[in-house]
Amino acid sequence: MAEKRNIFLIGPMGAGKSTIGRQLAQLLSMDFVDSDQEIEQRAGADISWIFDVEGEEGFRKREERIINELTQRQGVVLSTGGGVVVSKENRNHLSARGIVIYLETTVEKQYQRTQRDKKRPLLQDVEDPRQVLENLAKERNPLYEEIADIVLPTDEQNAKAMATQIVDLIDNIHG
Repeated sequence: MAEKRNIFLIGPMGAGKSTIGRQLAQLLSMDFVDSDQEIEQRAGADISWIFDVEGEEGFRKREERIINELTQRQGVVLSTGGGVVVSKENRNHLSARGIVIYLETTVEKQYQRTQRDKKRPLLQDVEDPRQVLENLAKERNPLYEEIADIVLPTDEQNAKAMATQIVDLIDNIHG
């Protein structure tokens, strides 16, 4: 890849965006940025706290500002939060400013990967986390598909294999 196009990883929580993103950035000698970590650093607080204090709406406003800024950088692999696609503005920035890769996963796999994770505000203090994941999938999966240049199932491979596969797919797109 002669030119360093931005690569944006989207998908639900537990799809492996951060893990695969780090591998991908390393393979391509690009910077890795995680939008959720960036939000936490700038806020000086974790996402659960932001949700508690500002609600989801407050968090989404912060997320829009960060996504606008991060997608303007050059040569980054950006891992986004699962709800990034809820904002039309975010979808526009992502699709216009880089290659969007939708890391697809099943609700069952998401549930397995997130059930012990206490840093998922939408899954905290809910009676049926699996149902929450189902509802989020119904709402968000069409939005992920709408802006994705590449859709890749993540359930069966490890992060390194996924990163290598992404590099091959991107090389094919750019001939």
